[in-house]
Amino acid sequence: MKTKVYITTTNLIVGTTLKDKSAPEENNMALHACIDSQAILENRRELAAFLKCQLKDFVCANQTHSANVHKVTRSDIGLGALQNETAIPNVDALYTDEPGIVLCSFTADCVPVIFYNEANGIIGVIHSGWQGTVKEITPKVFEHLAQNEQSNPADWHVQIGMALSQEKFEVDEDVYVKFKALGYADDYMYFNEMTDKYHIDNQLTVKRQCERAGIPSDQISIDSTCTFSSEEGFSYRQDRQAGRHLSFILKR
Repeated sequence: MKTKVYITTTNLIVGTTLKDKSAPEENNMALHACIDSQAILENRRELAAFLKCQLKDFVCANQTHSANVHKVTRSDIGLGALQNETAIPNVDALYTDEPGIVLCSFTADCVPVIFYNEANGIIGVIHSGWQGTVKEITPKVFEHLAQNEQSNPADWHVQIGMALSQEKFEVDEDVYVKFKALGYADDYMYFNEMTDKYHIDNQLTVKRQCERAGIPSDQISIDSTCTFSSEEGFSYRQDRQAGRHLSFILKR
């Protein structure tokens, strides 16, 4: 199982799966973007074995580029693991305070945000494509956690996973205007006069959102791997038939 592990301790593992040309469907993990669902389940079972758990311990959302968050409880275990139809609907962020649950986020250029809190034991994942970023899903999640789970922003640790680089993320003015309207993303955009396109760093914009939510900068890490340029990356922009990475976090 080809994975990148960002954090591993006795009670926590954080990471992402990688594209692997030798694996079924190149190690695609997404039932909503595949040719053979059985190949995807085989890949997911290999990941479960790597994590020393069962596939039924996975929880997946039906991501819709929303700003919606769902608190996962034991009654949700297995949703979306074997069938896409059972995934939690219209949600792009998941969190839980219970052990033994693998929270999943699927991306192919979008920004995965994986987070954990050492003080209260809450873990979570966020799917932040450009639409999620301009909807401010990440700060809304941390605001929700502060209000509903009494979480101190200073206790959060954040891993921003591999995503489309600024060089490859070129957009027209309509998207640029939405980022401009945030009021704090100017430093993460530039205009290319040769192509008449704007280039946006979605990862650094999300990092800024985390900082504005009160999370210390030195507790935010970024995987600068570009999903478009890397052989280990799935890129929807490069290939509309691309598979998906699965970013995961599991509290043991």
